[in-house]
Amino acid sequence: MAVKKGDIVRVVRDKLENSMEAKASDTRFPAYIFETKGEILDAKGDYMLVQFGHVPTPAFWLKADQLEKFE
Repeated sequence: MAVKKGDIVRVVRDKLENSMEAKASDTRFPAYIFETKGEILDAKGDYMLVQFGHVPTPAFWLKADQLEKFE
């Protein structure tokens, strides 16, 4: 199921950890991106800008296929 702007999502650990983006940067991801709800704020092509939780953490871009709707 495709995700879109406004959806509540979480990160799919396997898809993020095995991605090209992860291999090109620091792979120590914060636990909250896998455990808490995130909201898609914007979308550009295959990438989604996601803000997690209600704490002061930065929003960041992830590929749409690395996200799933939070149910």
